[in-house]
Amino acid sequence: MQRSKTMLAVSIATAALSGGFAVAATSGAPALMAAPFTKASPQESAALLATLNASNEREGLDRDHGYLLTKEHPGEGGTRIARLQHTYKGIPVYGSDSIVVSDARGNILNSTASERRTSLGSGRVNTLTGSRSFDVAPVTPSQAAIDTVVRASAPRGLHRNAPSAELVIYPIVQRVRAAGAETKPEAQLNALDLEEKVTGYELAWLVKTRMADGGKLVFRDAIVSAKDGRTLAQWNALQTVVGVGHSLYSGDVPIQTTFAGGVYKMFDPGRGTGGYFGGMAVSDAAHSPVSSPNPGTIFSNPGNVWGDGKPYDGSGGANGQTAAVDALWGLMNTYDAVKNTQGWLSLDGQNTATYIAVHVDSNYDNAFYDAACKCMYLGDGSAFNGVGSLDIIGHELGHGITDASSGMNFTGETGGLNESFSDINGEMIEAYAKNGGTGNAIPVSGNDWMIGKDISKTGTPLRWMWKPSKDGLSKDAWASNLNQLDPHYSSGPNNRMFYFLAQGSNAMAGSEMYSAYLTQAPRNMTGIGNDKAYRIWFRANTTKFTSSTNYANARARMIESANELYGAGSKEAVAVSRAYAAINVGADVAEAGTALAISTQPQSTSVRIGTTASFTVGVGSGVAPYKYQWLRNGSPIAGATQASYSFTAQGIDSGSVFAVKVTDSATVPQTVQSNNAVLVVDTGPEQLDLIKNGSFESGAASWTASANVIGSWPQQAAYEGSKYAYLGGNGSTSTETLTQAVTIPANTAAATLSFALHIDSAETGSTTAYDKLVLRVKNSAGAVLGTLATYSNLNKGTGYTLKSFSMLPYKGQTVTLSFTATEDSSLQTSFVVDKVRLIIQ
Repeated sequence: MQRSKTMLAVSIATAALSGGFAVAATSGAPALMAAPFTKASPQESAALLATLNASNEREGLDRDHGYLLTKEHPGEGGTRIARLQHTYKGIPVYGSDSIVVSDARGNILNSTASERRTSLGSGRVNTLTGSRSFDVAPVTPSQAAIDTVVRASAPRGLHRNAPSAELVIYPIVQRVRAAGAETKPEAQLNALDLEEKVTGYELAWLVKTRMADGGKLVFRDAIVSAKDGRTLAQWNALQTVVGVGHSLYSGDVPIQTTFAGGVYKMFDPGRGTGGYFGGMAVSDAAHSPVSSPNPGTIFSNPGNVWGDGKPYDGSGGANGQTAAVDALWGLMNTYDAVKNTQGWLSLDGQNTATYIAVHVDSNYDNAFYDAACKCMYLGDGSAFNGVGSLDIIGHELGHGITDASSGMNFTGETGGLNESFSDINGEMIEAYAKNGGTGNAIPVSGNDWMIGKDISKTGTPLRWMWKPSKDGLSKDAWASNLNQLDPHYSSGPNNRMFYFLAQGSNAMAGSEMYSAYLTQAPRNMTGIGNDKAYRIWFRANTTKFTSSTNYANARARMIESANELYGAGSKEAVAVSRAYAAINVGADVAEAGTALAISTQPQSTSVRIGTTASFTVGVGSGVAPYKYQWLRNGSPIAGATQASYSFTAQGIDSGSVFAVKVTDSATVPQTVQSNNAVLVVDTGPEQLDLIKNGSFESGAASWTASANVIGSWPQQAAYEGSKYAYLGGNGSTSTETLTQAVTIPANTAAATLSFALHIDSAETGSTTAYDKLVLRVKNSAGAVLGTLATYSNLNKGTGYTLKSFSMLPYKGQTVTLSFTATEDSSLQTSFVVDKVRLIIQ
């Protein structure tokens, strides 16, 4: 557990990757990923790698484990996002990587990882004895691996780019039932019921071939054993979608051109720098073959009115310019939308200019993004009206954003999420453009939620976002065989999730927007709008998703993004949970205002024998009227069915634990149980508690404490009531104190100090007390009269424990009880104190 008192900054010289560095939720409008962005210097990169490598021993990894810095791109507020490939003996571990967010001074702010390396080597976390001395010397040559892939995919094909083979360690991943789901029927499985488990490793070649065969592109990625040449896995790597300009799809639109040398050109130096043309551009591929396309020259025109707004008929002139107008309009709006709403510059986040080449090949019915040139190609086939609609262009350019950030593999569930990001991007670009292409928010409407509808001659789209199964191949919800589908179809559930997140669902079972997985109130979940949904999704892909993110992990990272942008437990975070629950990923939760929640908990109390003991509960939300059932020591109390329960206390009642179950009147009734309340019946002499405000419910009253110590935090429950004293939990060098002075009468016969203490720590695998809480008794001058106890990170545990000490040696004196917490420079330890009492008789 780590508390976000303030934005925590940990120097990379001391921070360990496992520390769970906190990211503070933004206030007001979400921050943008804004330029300027400066890549880390070699010295800064070396310092980061040294810090991460130093953390390996603490994490149970041996010294053969390492990191390879593969990508950097800007984050919000001037932060830097580094993506690092995990290595073992210098060889990349496929699908195992880390994301580290740091500020301009090199302080690590946040880190996430996809861990598939832990069972390699001699570290203590390795549970696979067979991989403790893993051999990284290949037997099968790289060229033989390439030949294997070529023979299987396109033996007569031509290479568009030189094939490559990279030596990797390939984890053998199996999906196993999570605890509690071992006997669930297959049809009832939720995405969170399966976990990925690494059962072994293969030294392998990651082979990439980019070929053309018979007028078709054959882009293949494959994993070939470097020991015996077996093909372990393979998948299709081609990412496709099956002035004034007169466009085909958007009417007359304003396009940015440049006048030079007496002609206008479809060239915009203001949207990106560098790249192939030195700025954003649309060029004429002049029907160069798709097997080896040439971007050709930038479109030019003596006047600044372009195109005729009609489908391509094979001629040049204005008709040939129409596809270019659509391409430029889509390219401009993609650049502007991600810049103005996310602060992301061009496709790579670093403002590198890109281009679209139109009229590639002859009768080529497709569009595709090419990672080699970081550009896009559009064909002119006859099956469609033309493939340059806003959502298609936004889709393909979305692959460029994913390629520059998360780099999600294009296979299984991960490939579906990759493809879904592009579908979502296409729809949001369409909404942005159709509302004028200006502003810093994605409009609430304007897109049709159908991929490729505009290009279809029949009006039938390629995909339906709200009901993916309408295409006959996609899934509406997660199922255990989802990873076996082509990414264009395994994307379906996440597309539906995003539609629900943005637009909401329908409670009627006959509606195409209905989900049977939404069981909480209301059954028609509330959407949060295109803009917020897109911000959460974009943030997750660019700052949290890894190369092997699956649906269950995507849900967790999306909730993190929503919490960071809009606050923990916000309606936006609840909406993310509900949207994923709607596709069978995680459990459904009720929305704020409809979720049944207890607003006033029953309080523990102490009464004299023969007097009335009373407990009361308050309900703050849910659907009235409510039903109540009070419990004593876990068993129902006959007739105790009101909001309050009272009775005459006897000696036998002392120590009894009371709670109440509350059920609302929702269509699907919700039931919650209150916190426990303990009754103490005093049967002895009169007792007096010298501590004032010992449960901190009156805040800092009667206490002297360091700033931000007394209160309540979402990640920690009180022992009783809602407030407590929270010392430590900073993860950096700090000292915090909590004190109260008391006077113990000289005639006291017994004096007992007691309190509830919860200790939580991020420190692991050590026998050193790095962080401490010391309880001392001091006189009025501040001198220490005695040390009652010392606790440390070595005493961490779950829940509260009750501590007690005799204070009788200090009777007849005015003394100060002093709690002092100290932490070292990294890895937090939290000391949570509640219900402090000093009972005298």
